[in-house]
Amino acid sequence: MRILVYGAGVLGSYLAHVLVRGGNDVTLLARGRRLEELQKDGLVIRHYFQMRTTVDKVKVIPELRAEDVYDLIFVVMKYSHFQAVLPTLAANQSQHVVIVGNNASPGEMLDYLQTNSPAEKKVAFGFQASAGWREDGRMICIRGPKGQMTIGGLGEELSWRPVIDRAFVNAKYTVTYHSDMEEWLNSHMVLILPLNLISPATGGNLRQAAGSKKMLNLVVNALDEAHRVLETLGYTVVPAVQNQLTREKRKLFYVGLKIITGTPLGRILLSDKAVSEAEMVLLHQAFNRLKERAGIPTPNWDQLVSNAPQWQG
Repeated sequence: MRILVYGAGVLGSYLAHVLVRGGNDVTLLARGRRLEELQKDGLVIRHYFQMRTTVDKVKVIPELRAEDVYDLIFVVMKYSHFQAVLPTLAANQSQHVVIVGNNASPGEMLDYLQTNSPAEKKVAFGFQASAGWREDGRMICIRGPKGQMTIGGLGEELSWRPVIDRAFVNAKYTVTYHSDMEEWLNSHMVLILPLNLISPATGGNLRQAAGSKKMLNLVVNALDEAHRVLETLGYTVVPAVQNQLTREKRKLFYVGLKIITGTPLGRILLSDKAVSEAEMVLLHQAFNRLKERAGIPTPNWDQLVSNAPQWQG
């Protein structure tokens, strides 16, 4: 398949690597120094837990022209960057687009693309389970044994699912489909926000959080309040186990938080290397709008956020 991965950051680079190894004709869109790195050295990824480095030759372009047609386009970037690329995507003649990443406004993006594109646009939304950071001309990728992405539409099954399946048929990668990605993305958003407030609340000292019963309980309570906000607005929290972690399995979640914040894994996943503050601020603002609509008290959430004035912009 002829596939474009629009965005050559940590997540886009790993997705391109998977698709190349799966036998697809893959092009990466990159700019500036990242473009030069890819042209000179290829796609270099250090797979952190696998303790190995891969290098792939991949086509690279600096821009997407309207007449450049691909079988499938994956747009992989931070939520704070999506808005700027929507006009280019709308003008392009390609039909199938998957927007991958944290996303608090999938409905608005879908409406924009379908309203402003001269070609019929079939749009899905996805989230890839990986993380990492950029370092010395290569990407450090944090992932499990296999790549994994959750993909779906907004309240309906994807009629064009076979197009996506074909991209991964020979890849070491698992695709899971969910019929309502707005629910899934909102649920994920309210999970990652309190987790990423732990570091600001402790001045970056996650070990301090690991030893603070008050802090860990504050995070658990804040997440439970966020779940109640979503439920008040008619959303189902998915996966269901996420809700269980703040209620029936609260003790298990507490212990898990204590372990994560007290080990190198937490410092990797919750460090400023792996977390974009600009993205978190926008997601926090989006959740605030949901909170205002729900109109229910969230004292623990508010107390947790008060420790991060930089999120108040």
